[in-house]
Amino acid sequence: MVSHSELRKLFCSADAVCFDVDSTVIREEGIDELAKICGVADAVSEMTKRAMGGAVPFKAALTERLALIQPSREQVQRLLAERPPHLTPGIRELVSRLQERNVQVFLISGGFRSIVEHVAAKLNIPPTNVFANRLKFYFNGEYAGFDEMQPTAESGGKGKVIKLLKEKFHFKKIVMIGDGATDMEACPPADVFIGFGGNVIRQQVKDNAEWYITDFVELLGELEE
Repeated sequence: MVSHSELRKLFCSADAVCFDVDSTVIREEGIDELAKICGVADAVSEMTKRAMGGAVPFKAALTERLALIQPSREQVQRLLAERPPHLTPGIRELVSRLQERNVQVFLISGGFRSIVEHVAAKLNIPPTNVFANRLKFYFNGEYAGFDEMQPTAESGGKGKVIKLLKEKFHFKKIVMIGDGATDMEACPPADVFIGFGGNVIRQQVKDNAEWYITDFVELLGELEE
């Protein structure tokens, strides 16, 4: 068990910080918002809860939900125009502060790249620092599945991305921050996991995370000290 002061030191000296996106960087679950646009909100929301609780393998849950939603390219664009994701309070300042300290910031999401890149742009995070699932469309814009080769399409995918980042950039200390079971599983290979409950509290994460916060102000405070 690492002491809290050790964890704080690790966070302040990290050379990369990875954030989950849905219910962490943004207030919503992107897939649930897409389901609302496509008129299948209730059924999909129930499946998301089961997936986040770790009850269903991630790829199976994603396949099942997307088969129900069948989002077209036009519906994804409509989502971004009509119901753009809301940033969680404090995230803009935290990311900006980390970037000022020359810390690399990544977004690693089981959600969809088209939505996550939109969020990344608001935070001045380059698209090359985004890892998420890619939706596929036919020429006429209809849903054609998703890219199953992306590491984020698998259970344990976030850990695979972090391992890849360590190998590619030789980061010494990577911090993973997120609300869900899939984020907690990414540590190790991440050196520190910080559970985030500012939008939704997942009991399994709250009970097992060595460091659990409900407001990004706490992390900003650590960097200011």
